[in-house]
Amino acid sequence: MAGGVVRMASVRLNSPMARGDRYTRRSMWRVSARWQDVIVPGIVAFVLRPSLPDPPTAADEKTTLVAFLDWYRDCLLRKVEGLDREALTRRLVPSATTLLGIVKHLAYVERGWFQNTFLGQTRYRPPRSAADDAEFSIEDAETVDSIITLYRDEVARSREIVAGAALDDHARREDRSDYTLRWIMVHMIEETARHVGHADILREQTDGAAGE
Repeated sequence: MAGGVVRMASVRLNSPMARGDRYTRRSMWRVSARWQDVIVPGIVAFVLRPSLPDPPTAADEKTTLVAFLDWYRDCLLRKVEGLDREALTRRLVPSATTLLGIVKHLAYVERGWFQNTFLGQTRYRPPRSAADDAEFSIEDAETVDSIITLYRDEVARSREIVAGAALDDHARREDRSDYTLRWIMVHMIEETARHVGHADILREQTDGAAGE
């Protein structure tokens, strides 16, 4: 098997990582902007682009929630970059969960909570059942670009909705009128982060690419 070039972050000697301090993976990847190419026999690894800057540490509540959700949204997209359709739809676990399926599912989660629940609209969402979850299934006519475009479009619409509302505003859907935008935002952070964790594992299983 041919070897490959892996780009690795170099660490400054006075950095917390070099000193052995406890550091999150996100911080480890952010320690230095300098990179070095390392030849690794038998491995061809795709290097994920750097993550967005950390959310602000002293912003108002709404700005903080939006920033955290956007951070995880971007992380999801980075987890599918550099792979073709075959790799993105490869089944690596017993369930129907795949990398591209996660993106499709979260696109409809965005639509479901912000448009259908908060605004009270009736935009299409694939049927879900214990036996068949169409939101995770990639149809023959669907492409990597079409699924990613779907996700980007739904996120853009979600951002518009949030920008024009207050956290204390209640959902317009009658059977969920007790839900506030605040609750929906916190839930969306939880939902997106959970699936990004799934994508993190699936991506590493696919080609060894790791990091947030």
